[in-house]
Order: sequence, then C-alpha cells, then structure tokens
Amino acid sequence: MSTNRFKTTSDEALYLQVKNTLIDRIQSGDWKANTLIPTEKELIKEFGVSRTTIRQAVTILVQNGLLEKKQGRGTVVKPHQLVGNLGQLKGFAEEVMERGQVPRSKLLRAEFRTNLYHESDMLQVAQDSPILLVERIRFADDTPVALERSCWPESIGQLLMKHDLNEAKFYEILENDEIYLTKAHERIAAMNATIDEADLLAIRPGEALLEMTRLSYGLQDYPMEYTKTKYRSDQYHYHIELKR
Repeated sequence: MSTNRFKTTSDEALYLQVKNTLIDRIQSGDWKANTLIPTEKELIKEFGVSRTTIRQAVTILVQNGLLEKKQGRGTVVKPHQLVGNLGQLKGFAEEVMERGQVPRSKLLRAEFRTNLYHESDMLQVAQDSPILLVERIRFADDTPVALERSCWPESIGQLLMKHDLNEAKFYEILENDEIYLTKAHERIAAMNATIDEADLLAIRPGEALLEMTRLSYGLQDYPMEYTKTKYRSDQYHYHIELKR
C-alpha cells in the first residue's frame, strides 16, 4: 500500500483513515477471523503514520469488538457475530453464509424416538408415533456457535435420514423435495451453559446462552419442525426492526 494514501490535508483525521482501511480488510476477508494482524511496527511502515495514529485506530476496533488483544500473542481478528432477523424464517446455514462464513455441523445424535411426549404434542402427532431427533453442534467457519436439537415427524425424518446430517441443510433438503415451511413461532430465553454444553461450545460453564425455541409450519398450518437451539451469546444476537 502506498504511504500517500493517508493525507494530512484530508477532512478526516489520520487515525480514522487508518481505522476505515483496517475495517475494509476485515470485512473483505483479507484478515481472517482468529488470525493475528500485522504488528504496530509493520503497520507504521506500511501506512507511513505515527505509532500514536496506529494505536488510536486499533483501539477503536478493539472497543467495537472487531479486534481483540491477546496477551503474549498480539492483536487478533475476532469472529463475526451472527445476526438473526426475527422477521425472516431462515436456517442457521443461511444466516452463516450471508455473513460470508462457512457453515458446518457435527452430528451428536440422530434417532427415531417414541417417548418424546412434549415434542409429539407440539408437532401434533400421536404419542406413540416415531419422531426423528437430531442433535448437532453448529459451526461458523471453525467456531462452535450453537447446540441444535431438532425434532421432525416421521415422514420428514425419513427424508432427512437419507442425507449426511453432518452436512445437511434441512430447509434446502425439504425445498428440493417441494416441501416448504411457510411460517414459524419463536421464543427466546436467556440461560447459563451447563458443564456439558460449555464443553461442546468451547466456553466456560455458566456463560450466557440464548435459547431459541422454534415451531415451524408447512402448508395448511401443519407443524413440521420443533427445534431448540442454544447460541453462544458472544457469537450471536438478534436484530429486530420496530415501526410505529
């Protein structure tokens, strides 16, 4: 990069010009999540500005949650936080890809059960009717973001079980089979991670989680999906647009 890029004659302060350039590198993917950014000395040489200017720019990005200082290592790029929109029915994989990240799953369990009485009520199936239970860890790039526990009626479950559930995008599979979800009801609650949940999500026990419970419907308002997803609160938040 040319050192002429940052001009003292600009209406914008030098540290803000540097800050905006660093943001561009993060958002474009030039600087990947969890990787070290160049040292102060390297940035000073590249940009042709003072140490104070570099420190001001980096400090702002640390305060804004884009960068994180690691003792003994340097400054790293923080993973992007996922944003869920309460007005749209999307799957986890869709949300991750919209952020420019790669969705991935690790299957913990997939089995048909006949003793899931609450789930049977929610899905409006007979108490002894088999329900597919799928439990997965959901990742954005290589960061574990959520624990997902989804339940499906037997007919849908048989379709899903034909696929590799480590990689499966459930909504995409259904739509490819001309099965469409039309709406969903969601409930959001706050809770703390248990020891087992913390171990799976690579966090400390007791850290805050967001639990999203979703009941999705197909045509004729037929319940098709009952899912509880527990998100790391440092990796996920919801966006709600309110109008008056």
